[in-house]
This record gives sequence, structure tokens and C-alpha cells, in this order.
Amino acid sequence: MAHSLEVPVDGSSLAASAVIVDRRIRHGTPAFRRTNLALFSSGFATFGLLYCVQPLMPAFSHGFGVDAASSSLSLSLTTGVLAVAMLFAGAISDAFGRKPIMLASLLGSSILVLLSAMAPTWGSFLVIRALLGITLAGLPAVAMTYVSEEIHGDSLGFAMGLYIGGNAIGGMGGRLISGFAADHSSWRVAVAVIGVLGLLASYLVFRGLPASVHFEKRRAHPRALIASFGSLWRDKGLPWLFAEGFLLMGAFVTIYNYVSYRLLAPPFSLSQSHVGAIFMVYLIGVGSSAWMGSLAGKLGRRRVLWTTFVIMLAGVALTASSSLWAIVAGIAMLTFGFFGGHSIASSWVGRRAVYAKAHASSFYLFSYYMGSSIAGSVGGLAWTHGGWNGVAGYAALLVLGGLAIALKLRTLTPSASAS
Repeated sequence: MAHSLEVPVDGSSLAASAVIVDRRIRHGTPAFRRTNLALFSSGFATFGLLYCVQPLMPAFSHGFGVDAASSSLSLSLTTGVLAVAMLFAGAISDAFGRKPIMLASLLGSSILVLLSAMAPTWGSFLVIRALLGITLAGLPAVAMTYVSEEIHGDSLGFAMGLYIGGNAIGGMGGRLISGFAADHSSWRVAVAVIGVLGLLASYLVFRGLPASVHFEKRRAHPRALIASFGSLWRDKGLPWLFAEGFLLMGAFVTIYNYVSYRLLAPPFSLSQSHVGAIFMVYLIGVGSSAWMGSLAGKLGRRRVLWTTFVIMLAGVALTASSSLWAIVAGIAMLTFGFFGGHSIASSWVGRRAVYAKAHASSFYLFSYYMGSSIAGSVGGLAWTHGGWNGVAGYAALLVLGGLAIALKLRTLTPSASAS
């Protein structure tokens, strides 16, 4: 019996293991450069395709004759469908592979955005934007899994950081490019430009992203999936962290959705290009997520998370000012606090989940995007009935709710995995 447990190790088996390890993509190789260009491009395009409509909402109101709450559906419908679809995208990629799903997601999304630029009615435009939520889900849900499987451990952090950087810059770039294009042409041209950029990114993924080597095909089992999601709710901290994702994104997207309406109107009367340029404060979030995440790692997440909501609350208050510079500073503070809070909360979810870590992350993202969908649309009613003071007051209530939960989480007992 003792002999049956022994595993013989010889030179040939060690050499085979070395070959397997060496097949992971490492820093400094041509494959690594091609992979990171493809991943950065895909992240940039995905979030550009998603958020390009945000600065165009006043143009939708004018062109289709809809109010602010209805116009916000151009983003809220997409993120709502995206939230649900992301729960299943990972399981689908387990069956069909990482690169095929990522490529199909990006190519399909780019085509839908191009079609939306030609939509004749508001209803048809919204139908296309809802379908976009389904096609977009395949890339963010699968890309991080691809990176963790195919990139060597020594190069993993750099590759993941570059992909996330592409996400943030894509969110900013989509707003900036569409605002500039709309100012010099029309919203249809602006949306079409973003669609073309998506097609270009699809080509870079097709040509540059290596096929998965370490992917293992697995069949999805619905009962096991449901049981895994159900186990998350028995934890004393995870449901509260899911709520934090909802409130963080809800407050953030509310301010970003409707600030264009305010700044395009008197007394500011800014152009679409100038409003789009204000979204460059998004770059603050790239540094905030890394810095606040590092600070939370040193001091503890429970001691730092609440401070991000205080920063967001101060930012919301500044946007109520009549000074343009104060409003821009408020948006910058809101952005800093949001990215910091999102970085801390999402990493806390991964650390706290003892089992079903992937499912915990998926449900956090589900809550996160539902915050964009539901809370973002309700913000339109606040704008319609209360103007900017209504929007700021509504966003402040969401932030205060997040702050209350963050203070509650300070007393949370660490999970077994965190210990």
C-alpha cells in the first residue's frame, strides 16, 4: 500500500514539466507583447462601446423627443442585461473556450453598435442596446480568466494591470471620442466611430491573442451553479459587499449620466467636446484604484473602505456649486472615491469567499452593473422633478447608504480564508 502512493520522478518527467511551465506567456517575449496589445485593445473597446452613449444622452433627448429618464435607458438597459448575462458567460466559456468567446463578444458588440447608429426609432435603438448587454458580457467575464490561465505568474500582475487600465481608459475614451464627434457632426456619426474602433480591436484580438493552451473544457451543471450562488448568502459579509457594489456604481453613474444635461444648458452652455473633455478625470481612477487598494492592504479593508464614501460624498456636495471649477473638482473627487471603493470592495469579496470565489466575484459584478442600470435610471426621475439638486441629493443618499454599510463592516469577523 505504501508503495502505491509513491510517485516516481525522473529526468524525463521533470523535463516534460518544464516544457509545460515554459508554455505560459512571459514578459519580454513577442507573444507577451501581442497578448497585451490585444487585451488592452479589447478592454478599451469593450468599455468604449458600453459608455459611449453617456455624453450623448441630451442628444438622444433632442433627436428622439424623450426625457432624461428615458434617455438614460440607452445605458441602463445595456448594463442591466450585461449584469445578468455575466453570471453565465464564464460557464459558457468553460464549454467553448476563452478566445472564441472573447472574439465573438467583441465582434458582435461592435456590429451592434454600428447598427445602433442607423436605428430609425428610439424603440429599435433600445432593442439593439439591450442585445449589446448580452454580447458584451463575454469579454469582461472571460478576459481575466484567460490572463490567469495563460500568463506566467512572474508577469501576471503587469498583464492584469494593463488590461484593467484599458478598461478605465476605454470608459474615458468612449465618452471623450463620442462627445467630440457629436459636436462636429451628429450622435449617429459619434456612435459609428466607436463601432469602427471596436472592429479594429476585434482584428487585433483575432491576430494577436494566442489560443488558449491551459484551458480545460468543462461542462456546466445548473444545479451546482445554483448551489454555489446560494452558499454566498450564508456568509455574514458577502451580501453587504454586494450591496456596496450596487451603491458605489449607482451613485457614480447617476452623476456621470446627468451632468451633461446640466453643463450643456445655461449658464454653462458648454459644447459636447468640452463636456467630453471633463470625463478625462477618469484617469484619476486608474491611480486611485491602485493606491487605495495598496493602502487597504496595509491598514486593512475595514479601516479604509468607509473613507472612500466620505470622499465621494464631498465630491457630490461640490457638484451642487454654481462654479464650473467646483463641479469639475467634485466629479474628480467622486471618481477618486468610487474607483478606490470599487477596488477595495471587489478585492474583499475575492478574499472573503471561502468557496466559490469565481461565483462570488460574478455576483459582485452583477450587483455592480445592476446599480448602474436601476439606480442610474431612477436618477433620471430625480433630474426631471428636482433638477441638479435632485440628482445630487439622490446620489448623496446612495453614498450615505454605502457609508453606513462600510461602518457596519468595520465590526465584521474575518472569514476563514482571510485568516
